[in-house]
Amino acid sequence: MEGHAAGQKGLKSGAIGYASNVVIGVASTAPAYSLAATLGFIVAVPGVGLAAPAVLLVSFVPMLLIAFAYAYMNRADPDCGTSFAWVTRGLGPHMGWVTGWAIIAADIIVMASLAQVAGIYTFLLFGWHSAASTTWAVTLVGLVWIAVMTWICVIGIELNAATQRWLLTAEIATLALFAIVALIKVAVTNVPTAPGISLSWLNPFAISSWRAMVDGILLGIFIYWGWDSGVAVNEESENAHTGPGKAAVVSTLLLVMIYVVVSFAAQAYGGEHTLTHNSDDVLSVLGHDVFGSPLDKLLIIAVLSSASASTQTTILPTARTSLSMARWGALPRSFGRVSPRYMTPTISTIAMGAISAVWYLAVNELSNNVLGDSVTAIGFMIAWYYGFTGLACVFYYRRTWAGSLRNFFVAGVMPMLGFIALTVVFVYAYIDYGTKGYAQGYNYTKPFHGIEIPVLIGIGGLIAGGVLMLFTLRPYRSFFSRRPYFEAATATALQDPPVQTAVVTEEEALVPE
Repeated sequence: MEGHAAGQKGLKSGAIGYASNVVIGVASTAPAYSLAATLGFIVAVPGVGLAAPAVLLVSFVPMLLIAFAYAYMNRADPDCGTSFAWVTRGLGPHMGWVTGWAIIAADIIVMASLAQVAGIYTFLLFGWHSAASTTWAVTLVGLVWIAVMTWICVIGIELNAATQRWLLTAEIATLALFAIVALIKVAVTNVPTAPGISLSWLNPFAISSWRAMVDGILLGIFIYWGWDSGVAVNEESENAHTGPGKAAVVSTLLLVMIYVVVSFAAQAYGGEHTLTHNSDDVLSVLGHDVFGSPLDKLLIIAVLSSASASTQTTILPTARTSLSMARWGALPRSFGRVSPRYMTPTISTIAMGAISAVWYLAVNELSNNVLGDSVTAIGFMIAWYYGFTGLACVFYYRRTWAGSLRNFFVAGVMPMLGFIALTVVFVYAYIDYGTKGYAQGYNYTKPFHGIEIPVLIGIGGLIAGGVLMLFTLRPYRSFFSRRPYFEAATATALQDPPVQTAVVTEEEALVPE
């Protein structure tokens, strides 16, 4: 094995360009799948209703702030471990390990909802509605999708990027056509379900309460989640220091436009009742009414391709995070192996696919609503690792703030605001989803021995990571002996191109035993 530094892991350098970084970032977020799986749940949040587009606008703000943190951390250290490596540098090895765990756990958990949607929409594509309502049939097809996408991730990053370009182009074109046709029909015909069109849907102050806004934002965070996958392939990208980071910012900007327009059109046509009562297949129901048969298959294909593409691009960052953790000496060395033939982390990729399949089977036994409970649970983990990436950026760039007002703002103030916003969302969401969440209509499954399911999966998963870390302290002593809070980027990290990006002196040295 080679070292843990960027460019030393055996991945294929310069394999993909800037456009592919943007494509992977947007495709990993899976706009069609995210809307199909989440929009109905946002509308159903007590106090939100048809103000869902406003929630998506507000949810975009912390995502943009954290995207800048990703861009600046990537300038200094284009490590495929992203948040794990950066939080380790900025906040120390213990926080870094738990952050890496949060990325892996969130990606594995979301595979359940991705596979569920892929399974359902596979049957809907062929009009087999009885099979789409049969748990074992949907589960079987979902497992097949996980296996196929794991195989594609193993055999090469170029095939990944090429597949994503085709799938994403078709997906966005279909969503744009849906939004246009839906709004035209609402404007010129009598649609019984249409509540009319109101610009108040874009006004965050129209939401009934601050708490309703925060609960909606937790789901909004999930719907935006995934743009960081374009950064996770930084070591395989051209202009590794700058390209992936810029792609992260551009990805969030593209996503907010897609989400606001499509959600606005969907509820303008379907209304609140249709969206909340078909929360697990919003777009298939609306697609049938908006397009009619057989064109309604276009939207089903868009959601199916979106879910399958996101399955693929979710495995990518998970495998690269575990690869990086292994190379840093924080996980078993086997996870750090890279295939000399495919130049991909084969052991990590196959392991993540297999673990995701096992989790998918388990969560079907635990939850009555795989989509609803998984989306909420993952929101806690996303808020955790996105937030601490922002905080790590603040610490890591502290020596550059005095260089200019711009440095102080983009490398200090913006990431800190992102961290604060996500911390507030995490705390308030725990109060609502974790205390009598099922009784108050927030959760979809009865508590498990008194613990609400989203909290059991989301926060319980984070606690499990902390406990697991305790067992790794001794075998991975070298990694955990790094001194926290002392490493920092130099001002040259903000030059173009970045040079001498980190202080590599005593501050980065290991603590003597």
